Amino acid sequence: MARSRERFLAGESAGPGVRSEILSSWSRCQSLGLLPSLGTTYRGEPDLNTELVHAAQPVLDGLGAAIADTWSTVILTDGEGLVLRCLAGEPQMTRYLDEAGGGAPGFSFHESCAGTTSIGLALVERRTSHVYGHEHFADAWVVQGCVAVPVHEPLSGRIVGIVDLATERSEFTPTLETMGRNAAHAIERRLLEQKTDRERALLQAYMRHARAPDSREGRRCLLGAPAEEILNGSDRLILEEKAAGLIASGQRAAIQVPVSGGRVATLLARPVGDAVEGIAVEVILPAGRALFVTDRTPASRPDVPRTDTLGTAGLPGARNGPPATAPSPATVPSPTAVPSPTAVPSPTAVSTPGEDRRQRHRWLLTVGEPGVGRLALTARRRLELLRESSRRIGTTLDVVRTAEELAEVVVENFADAVTVDLYPPVLQGDEPSAADGLLMQRAAVGGVDGLPFPGVDEQISFDPTGPQAQCLASGSPTMEADLTAARCWATPDPERSAEILDRGIHSLISVPLSARGVPLGVASLYRSRRSAPFEDDDASLAAELVACASLCIDNARRYTREHATALALQRSLLPQDLPEQNALEVAYRYLPAHIGVSGDWFDVIPLSGARVALVVGDVVGHGVHAAATMGRLRTAVHNFSLFELTPDELLTHLDDLVARMAGEESSMDGFIGATCLYGVYDPTTRRCSLARAGHLPPALISCDGTVTFPEVPAAPPLGLGGFPFETVEIELPDASQLVLYTDGLVEDRELCIETALEELRRTLGHPDRSPEETCQAAIAALPQSRPNEDDVTLLVVRPRGLDPSDMASWDGLPQDPAIVSEIRGAVLRQLARWELEEIGFTTELILSELLTNAIRHATGPVSVRLLRDRTLICEVADTSSTSPHLRQATTTDEGGRGLFLVAQLAQRWGTRHTPRGKVIWAEQPLPGG
Repeated sequence: MARSRERFLAGESAGPGVRSEILSSWSRCQSLGLLPSLGTTYRGEPDLNTELVHAAQPVLDGLGAAIADTWSTVILTDGEGLVLRCLAGEPQMTRYLDEAGGGAPGFSFHESCAGTTSIGLALVERRTSHVYGHEHFADAWVVQGCVAVPVHEPLSGRIVGIVDLATERSEFTPTLETMGRNAAHAIERRLLEQKTDRERALLQAYMRHARAPDSREGRRCLLGAPAEEILNGSDRLILEEKAAGLIASGQRAAIQVPVSGGRVATLLARPVGDAVEGIAVEVILPAGRALFVTDRTPASRPDVPRTDTLGTAGLPGARNGPPATAPSPATVPSPTAVPSPTAVPSPTAVSTPGEDRRQRHRWLLTVGEPGVGRLALTARRRLELLRESSRRIGTTLDVVRTAEELAEVVVENFADAVTVDLYPPVLQGDEPSAADGLLMQRAAVGGVDGLPFPGVDEQISFDPTGPQAQCLASGSPTMEADLTAARCWATPDPERSAEILDRGIHSLISVPLSARGVPLGVASLYRSRRSAPFEDDDASLAAELVACASLCIDNARRYTREHATALALQRSLLPQDLPEQNALEVAYRYLPAHIGVSGDWFDVIPLSGARVALVVGDVVGHGVHAAATMGRLRTAVHNFSLFELTPDELLTHLDDLVARMAGEESSMDGFIGATCLYGVYDPTTRRCSLARAGHLPPALISCDGTVTFPEVPAAPPLGLGGFPFETVEIELPDASQLVLYTDGLVEDRELCIETALEELRRTLGHPDRSPEETCQAAIAALPQSRPNEDDVTLLVVRPRGLDPSDMASWDGLPQDPAIVSEIRGAVLRQLARWELEEIGFTTELILSELLTNAIRHATGPVSVRLLRDRTLICEVADTSSTSPHLRQATTTDEGGRGLFLVAQLAQRWGTRHTPRGKVIWAEQPLPGG
């Protein structure tokens, strides 16, 4: 056996020397991932104040005396293999159990915890089981030989405990099994003693009927539940539920119930007893395989020696000396004291002549009283209803859908019609106020078709004296068992109420919907003529049912409010209107995620020189925190863009900002990070400078419909710090389109990013579309079968380069003050060609100051450029990197007033740096706006 065990643990065939039940147990243990090094598992302190423990205590005391001074142990477990009590004959055995970790109460010998043991095998096989030496799965028990005997509940036959006796494997004898069987039978008799007189009388009447010679129905009926291999746990639960219904009916009946394996079990209910009214339910199963049931010696047969006493004759490991004293009759009760479940019938089927025992087998499933059965059945159904409601109500965070789920559950299991009315603010996520009064809005209707109830979304006003108003005022359910006698509920609409009564509605329970002290509405439950009127117990059940639904509705209300708040915050932080500019035709879309708002944002920022900055970003995470972070970053990008930074410089400053923000936040707020794509389009050169930080590259739709993803060098997301960013320039012809987006547009759990980008390429490949049409097509291509899990931000721009006729420039001007007058004359002539003579004087003053400053303070050649866009832009460029500063000149200063004069005459002015120096610019509004 040791070699067979080693081969099995090594993944090889164990060979023919292993019993089938042991090999099956080993396979189950291996499939659970158990290891031979395991011991038992502690499951917590068990409950020792149970019927089983009280019944077994004197029996175990007798066993303890019987195994004294031997190398044997006795363990009592419950029906799940949890140790309740452990006795050892020698102190060394106690130490051995402590070292192995299985002797103390609370340790589990279930097969899923301890592997293959006699206790675990008895629970699985549901019969007496032996495990010797290396048949154990765990190494800790291979020195033992064990026998485990199940203890059955006398009335139902369920296994409620295990009596296990063990000794050294070399000294195991059949005496231990005899002692275990006798102890289990004694515990079962004591369990029966703990039952009520009526329960014992019912079982005794059933047994008397089963023993009757002329009782054909009593033949071959076994006590105790079928083995697990014959009837699994789920089948047994179904049969017990059906049996409860048969007992509650109080009549003779037979029903068929489908069970596993394609079989059909027959439940037979019949009255038992003459003066005692009770119902016994037997289960009849087709015999698909041999039954592993153990024959119990009938204690009432005079020709069979009694084995109730526990002696030590032949007990392994017994010391020399007088035998231990057997338990007294008070310790192990005589079977004649009470009707013994082991007396009749025997677990081994008793066949009548000419009958084939392979055809079917019959067990006593349960015995009960109809009245008690009806109460148990009602309680079971109510528990099932509450369990069903907790499973089906609150599956979403939508207020209306939760109300509909309440109506569906109630109509299917409790009432014939139901209406759910909520205060209007609740539907919007707010709390109702005193001003709402009794005015509500119908959220859900369910039940009998054709009833003249107001429909969904209709306004409902309850009468102050009606049951709905009363339940709202009292905070507890109001029941009207007979609506024909309670006319107050019909006051608001007598005609409609009369029609409802004509349709058979006769009973009403009104239950207030409230949670956490917030009133939400009212649920009205109706029964029609096809159902019995409501009773007091129904009102309490309705209150529990609606209370559970109220919490779900309030959760949905709170989520609605928080979601609306976060969404309003994010929308307020996003651009409300795009700024006016001529360089780009812009279209955009923003779709929030269904799980809540995120940190996506976009921006179109006008810059100097008719240039425009394009921004698309995405903050990590969802919720208000992500939206607030997005707002801070968007503001930062606006501020950094005023410094006329290049894309890579701007992302570097933004990266530092995000790193500082992450350092300011606590660890509870999670990681702060973001991705960003920043670009600057110059309509005078028709080129766009781009840089990205952890963001997806843009898409470029060329004039012929070809879609490409420009190679913008990738960099890590913002917030990691220490990584350089790189700017690239791409050409944007006027008929092309540039598409900027966040990952929500292309991310799909079922597709890799390359496949998703390829699908986006096919969607965008239509050059004849406008930016608005391109947005519509891209959004329409999103999967409609499932909601978007992330925000979707899309920004589509079509460039419109500045016409050469709207530009004038004078390059390579010498640093000679005499050149100022020549340039003024040239500028005035250009303004005349543009028909802008009206602003010629102010332009002449601005240009004179800017050009004079450049000649006086800068180095190298000077350039002048005029741009006619939405404004008249005057630019003076030089090779110096020194920026001018506006200062307030005093009355005695001879200079320092030039920039102040420019600031007064121009709409805007500023400085931007270039690779070759700087540009000082000023903008003036065109005549006529």
